[in-house]
Amino acid sequence: MKKIIILILINLGFCSLSAQNRNSVWVFGDSVGIDFSNTMSPQVFSSSIDTRGSCVSIADSNGNMMFYANTRASVIRSTQVWNNLDQLIQNGDSVNGEGWYHELVIIPKPESEHLFYLFSICVDNSCPFGLYYSIIDIQKDSVIQKNIPLQSFPMVDCLTAVKHGNGRDWWLIFRRWDQFTFNYNNEFHSYLISPIGITNYNVQMIGSNHRANQGELTFAPNGERLINTDGLDLLELFDFNRCTGILSNPVLIQPAGNSLNYHLTWSSAFSPNGNVLYVSTSKDTNYIYQLDLTASNIFASRINLDTLYSPPIQPGSLKLAPDGKIYLSCAYYDGVTFNYPYNNMEYDSVNMNLSVINYPDSLGTACGYSPFSFYLGGKRTYWGLPNNPDYDLGPLVGSPCDTLTSLNGAAAAVPAAGLYVYYSPQWQTAFINADKLSGTTYRLSVFDLMGKEVFSESGKITPPYFTKNLSCGGWAKGMYVVRLECDSYPMGAERLVKKFVVE
Repeated sequence: MKKIIILILINLGFCSLSAQNRNSVWVFGDSVGIDFSNTMSPQVFSSSIDTRGSCVSIADSNGNMMFYANTRASVIRSTQVWNNLDQLIQNGDSVNGEGWYHELVIIPKPESEHLFYLFSICVDNSCPFGLYYSIIDIQKDSVIQKNIPLQSFPMVDCLTAVKHGNGRDWWLIFRRWDQFTFNYNNEFHSYLISPIGITNYNVQMIGSNHRANQGELTFAPNGERLINTDGLDLLELFDFNRCTGILSNPVLIQPAGNSLNYHLTWSSAFSPNGNVLYVSTSKDTNYIYQLDLTASNIFASRINLDTLYSPPIQPGSLKLAPDGKIYLSCAYYDGVTFNYPYNNMEYDSVNMNLSVINYPDSLGTACGYSPFSFYLGGKRTYWGLPNNPDYDLGPLVGSPCDTLTSLNGAAAAVPAAGLYVYYSPQWQTAFINADKLSGTTYRLSVFDLMGKEVFSESGKITPPYFTKNLSCGGWAKGMYVVRLECDSYPMGAERLVKKFVVE
């Protein structure tokens, strides 16, 4: 029997750090970068970024930065795209975007290893209204297509995306804003991003009417719930069908206020288990508060974790990180001048640290809220944190749209090959073996039945055999699905699936 490989546990109960690799790197604020590859000790590094808000980044499956992008305030077509050497890539300037906060989303082009969509919106008229996409080719270190229009109406600052239930395609979601009449609407707009391109444009009318142009759409970690917030304090929860892209079951947690009575709700973040919500406001007297989404009256469960006053503190984005903690970014405001960009004297504990919610699944003070406790190494933050979707969200195993991963254990393309999985309770190990393979490179993935990828690994093999002893110490009891793909992931020549049960 081969030596059992012991893998480091992370605090979410998964058995490998690699499950979060594509989400590993954040860049934001004034030259800040954080590498979460080692979730027990995230590392700060320098980047070329300088933005008060919109920023996006993506790493490869090994956790190495591929590229990132950001907007700059008060500059027409302000988005810039940077490579992993912190250099502006070819044709990487003048991408649409205006310096808001949720204007950008990177989506890998399905079935391509080197092409990526960069979607961007123009909220107001400092660049042409609408939704646009650009295409980045990381092999050429270039933006090969730029500012291609999809829609031409004003947008709410709330662009977002989530994986389709097949674990390969994507849903892109955005909202319309009526700048001219300020009419209310309850429209959610979406596209499907698949190997054939950008299709299935859909408009769904559901939930409360709104008229604010500042907002945020945040998905729960499993992608099956969505919280809609806006600057006039609307908080509304929806179920989301990852197979169809359709919202349902709206739950109004807090109705919108009006232009004379609001706290400027800024951001929200789900806890890892999806049952607890954290919200920030950013006006004069500001609040960081917690809501129990399992409560019969969600708003009545509200607990205030902190009260912050402006000046000098203006809370901004909340975001769940790969280490299972939620981070809060705050901007420093001296009470006199608008503080973007910061001058050389504006260094303060407010903008040189992030606040951290250490145990976000826990209610009340047990959540471990720690203000201004994560030091940014002498760099500074504003309001924004990366508007990155969960690149490692797996398929909805066993769902009607799970067309790429099946629970029956059959090979998708080469039935002659075989995959065998035996779980030993004594060793807390899954022994994984395959034979009759023809591929020379592989990707091994393990999913729980919620479709969350809990382990991934890739490398080279010598066909026709593959062997892996996978330590599952600390895994929750239940069924797991093993997927082995050889050669051209994600649509490999060989794809084998087996399930096993951790007892």
